[in-house]
Amino acid sequence: SHRLPMARAARDAGYAVHVATNDGAGRAAIEAEGFILDPIPVQRGLLSPFSTLKTVRSLRSIYKRLNPVIVHHSGLQCCVLGSVAAFGLNVAQVNAMTGMGYVFTATSTKARILKAIVQIAARLFINRKRSVVLVQNPDDWNASIQLGIDAARLVLIPGSGVDTEALTPMPEPDGPITIGFAGRLLTDKGIRALIGAHRLLRAQGRDVRLLIAGTIDPANPASVTQAEVDGWASEPGIHVLGHVTNIADLWRQSHIAALPSHREGLPKTLLEAAACGRPMVATDVPGCREIAIANRTGLLVPVEAPDALADAILRLADDPALRATYGQAARALVEREMSAKAVGTSIVQLYARIQNG
Repeated sequence: SHRLPMARAARDAGYAVHVATNDGAGRAAIEAEGFILDPIPVQRGLLSPFSTLKTVRSLRSIYKRLNPVIVHHSGLQCCVLGSVAAFGLNVAQVNAMTGMGYVFTATSTKARILKAIVQIAARLFINRKRSVVLVQNPDDWNASIQLGIDAARLVLIPGSGVDTEALTPMPEPDGPITIGFAGRLLTDKGIRALIGAHRLLRAQGRDVRLLIAGTIDPANPASVTQAEVDGWASEPGIHVLGHVTNIADLWRQSHIAALPSHREGLPKTLLEAAACGRPMVATDVPGCREIAIANRTGLLVPVEAPDALADAILRLADDPALRATYGQAARALVEREMSAKAVGTSIVQLYARIQNG
């Protein structure tokens, strides 16, 4: 879903688009877009040499069979495995280095091992002829250089694009002020800080509602537990929605979008909220501050600061005019720089450049 605007732009530009992924519930949606699914065995979040080897061998077999003009690897794990699979083959590569949050924010032994693996892979397999590295914000540009990526290979395109025709500004809902959160329920998405801020507001006697759209992610070491989620759902004013198919439904019910994340590329959830004309409260971290621009489209707070988060929510809750101003500015920003059309044009131009380079 995150790369769909890019894939559609490539398809509309005349490319035959193949999607290499697990063969699961997404097949029908992929094929409905006119894409071809090439099944590969890939397991997220694992360091198993056996699983890694299976994925690399499967990808390499696909690359040899298709002889693609371009391979576009999406996400840190796929950039590493895909670049290893493409080693020695004459194929242009776009490596979208998203998903660097855990590697750069966690301090566990596993995170340090993963970062070391990525650094080795960057130097040996990603820094190669006809390979570019795609990042979504200036901080990830600098982080990629720290990993050993040659600056000459870096390209910045802000996000993967949001459909500004399907997601349009909508009036605020009636009733109590409602905060919307959409994302995986991970520690580094700031979900616990958001729960803490909501508890503070309720303790002050404020009837503020919190809608949580998302599920736990057992493959991610930063995932919260299902027991925690069940506990939150029992608290007054908190509604856990689980997976939401139509994200517009969430923003239709919300006055404010919140994402107190530790780090992002350019968060799809805030792009979609902005397209719907919602003001934002987010953390002052890479990715978030590029869309939730301080005192222009939203308010920024420190990481893991429930008090500051509650204060920011309260400021917007008590000022309808400020919410309207920020929401209008957010919509204008997305239309101008981060729409599916704008990003699609940029990605097709990039494909043409490296294909002919």
